[in-house]
Amino acid sequence: MASFPDSVNENEIGKAKFIGELLVPVAPFDQKSGRETWTVAFAPDGSYFAWSQGHRIVRLVPWSKCLKNFGGEGSNRAGTRRLSRQDSEGGTVVPVGEPREHTIDCGDIVWGLAFGSSVPEKQSRCVNIEWHRFKFGQDQLLLATGLNNGRIKIWDVYTGKLLLNLMDHTDIVRDLTFAPDGSLMLVSASRDKTLRVWDLKDDGNMVKVLRSHQNWVYCSAFSPDSSVLCSVGAGKSVAGVSVFEGRERRADIKQPVQAAGWWHQCHYYCRAGTHCAPAQGAVLHLPDRKVSHTMSLRRLPPEVFLWDMDKYSLIRKLEGHHNDVVSCEFSPDGALLATASYDTRVIIWDPHMGTVLLELAHLFPPPSPIFAGGANDRWVRSVAFCHDGRHITSITDDRMVRFWTIDETSPQAIAPLTNGLCCAFSTDGSFLAAGSRDGSVHFWACPKSIASLQHLCRMALRRVMSTQQVQTLPIPPRIRSYLSYQDL
Repeated sequence: MASFPDSVNENEIGKAKFIGELLVPVAPFDQKSGRETWTVAFAPDGSYFAWSQGHRIVRLVPWSKCLKNFGGEGSNRAGTRRLSRQDSEGGTVVPVGEPREHTIDCGDIVWGLAFGSSVPEKQSRCVNIEWHRFKFGQDQLLLATGLNNGRIKIWDVYTGKLLLNLMDHTDIVRDLTFAPDGSLMLVSASRDKTLRVWDLKDDGNMVKVLRSHQNWVYCSAFSPDSSVLCSVGAGKSVAGVSVFEGRERRADIKQPVQAAGWWHQCHYYCRAGTHCAPAQGAVLHLPDRKVSHTMSLRRLPPEVFLWDMDKYSLIRKLEGHHNDVVSCEFSPDGALLATASYDTRVIIWDPHMGTVLLELAHLFPPPSPIFAGGANDRWVRSVAFCHDGRHITSITDDRMVRFWTIDETSPQAIAPLTNGLCCAFSTDGSFLAAGSRDGSVHFWACPKSIASLQHLCRMALRRVMSTQQVQTLPIPPRIRSYLSYQDL
């Protein structure tokens, strides 16, 4: 098994430029769990960078300060855009100088992080209450943290002050995401198999619970216009036993179990000594007398759901992965959706049609569904879309970071990373941050290339048109295919 196809020479692939790292001071032999950096995030305005450095701690660092410490590359580009902010309680304008660094003790292990910024024109969906405790202004910047105990804590980024403590999940809050339209609508994904929608402009009241996942929910992501939500999660295993000899008595019993792999079979032989066929699904066949039988565990497909966030209803389920899907993100124009899975692949979808456009493989030759559904040492941990709409990054268990372009099936550049867990692009798309199991964060400069005018026009068009609308345009088929990303 190899990380690249035979036609690709790993030595000829470009190497991403490493620019720096943020380390956590630890004791020499401190290898306990709880140190992991499960998530990293950049503020929407590029002013702050946040990461969970393990042991309940979240660090908020001015991004311009990070770049200056790394050697000044791009520090002028990431200067502070904010000169004042509106206090969340009093409504008064408070002058602010340079952003300050904060260390936040969240009280429990932090699994999810998300920045949220407010737009005054976006009112709360709750129209029956005139008074609210918090009045978030235009320059308000919030940080949401999802904890191991199922709680969500909301912090003021500028002061490090705790504003809200949201409690409703019954298990780990694995991921958080804010609607990008400035409405301060927050979606939390949890191991309790649910997604919850919170309205922070309504003092954090819960709006809706989305229930369709049958197992852990790992991640969720909004489309750029905030109208669609993607949620991804683990698959589900069901057990069954089949017996075939003479007349048989059947009982339909579905028994969910936790197991890795598409099929696991255990054969049992009794006095009759004959062999039987494996169970298809979760049907238990009970014989009239003792015979041989086979018990199997079948891995049901992992779950990728698309939700209509105006109606809070399920749009469709996307099927194509063979193992747990753990990360997802939309392209900046909303025309593409990237999902990362433990089956060694990143799949690029057309979310409007539910079709697969491109598969980015991390193991060659491609594994069978049985092998891809198990522990294959090439699990893809995270995927991120660059803001130019052309580049994608993936983090895998083979100690490598890959930088891809959407028009190629081989990486444009690679970089070494041991025990990587998560990644995120900076606001301007110039840098990539990746967190690891030891609590540290590593940064690389993204491969630079000038986007074609065709691509820029395609992104501008796809921001306002769905695939179905593009298909109805009276234009040549070749142009229609390009605008629909059918040429990937």
